[in-house]
Amino acid sequence: MKVTVERAQLLKSLGHVHRVVERRNTIPILGNVLVRAENAKLSLKATDLDLEVTETLAAETATAGSTTVPAHMFYDIVRKLPDGSQIVLEADGDRAVLAIRAGRSRFTLQTLPENDFPDLAAGDMSHSFSLAAKDVKRLIDRTQFAISTEETRYYLNGIYLHAAGSAKAATLRGVATATATASPSSTWSSPRAPRACPA
Repeated sequence: MKVTVERAQLLKSLGHVHRVVERRNTIPILGNVLVRAENAKLSLKATDLDLEVTETLAAETATAGSTTVPAHMFYDIVRKLPDGSQIVLEADGDRAVLAIRAGRSRFTLQTLPENDFPDLAAGDMSHSFSLAAKDVKRLIDRTQFAISTEETRYYLNGIYLHAAGSAKAATLRGVATATATASPSSTWSSPRAPRACPA
C-alpha cells in the first residue's frame, strides 16, 4: 500500500475515528484503526465492538492495500506534523510496519493484519427511516439526560427509537424518564420500526 494525503484532511478524519478507540484494550486489534487505500480514496475505520466509525477521504493512491495501526499513536504523529504537509503512508506486505513520511519527518509504526480487524457489517436491515440531522440532534439532546449508566441493566443504556408516523425517542434511568417527538421529513420505508440505539 502506498498513498499520499493532505495533513489537514487526514487529521480531521483521524480526529473523528480515534475517539472510538479506548486507550487500554484487552484485545490488541481494538486499539488499532483500519487504514485502507483504493480507488483514489483512503478510508479509516475504528470500533469498540459496540460502535463502528468509518471516514473516507480523497487521496492519491499509488498502490492499493490495507493494514491496521495503533489509533492514538497515529493520531498524535499526524497532529504534530506541520500544517499543509503532504503525508505519504507506505506499508509493505512482507514487513508488519507502516512508514509515515512528511517532509523531513519519518516514522514507522508496528501494524497488525487487516484480517484480525472485526467487521461489524450490519447486513440487510428489516427497518429503516430517514430523519434530518437537526431532528436527530434534538431527539438526543432532549432525552440523553435520562440514559441509564448502570452496567447491570445494559438494555437501558441507550435511546429507544420508534417510527410510526413520527419519530419518537425515549430513555429511562430508574425514576427519570424522557421522551421527545420529531415529525418525519421524508417517508418511512417501514412503519412501526422500534429500535434501541446504544448511548
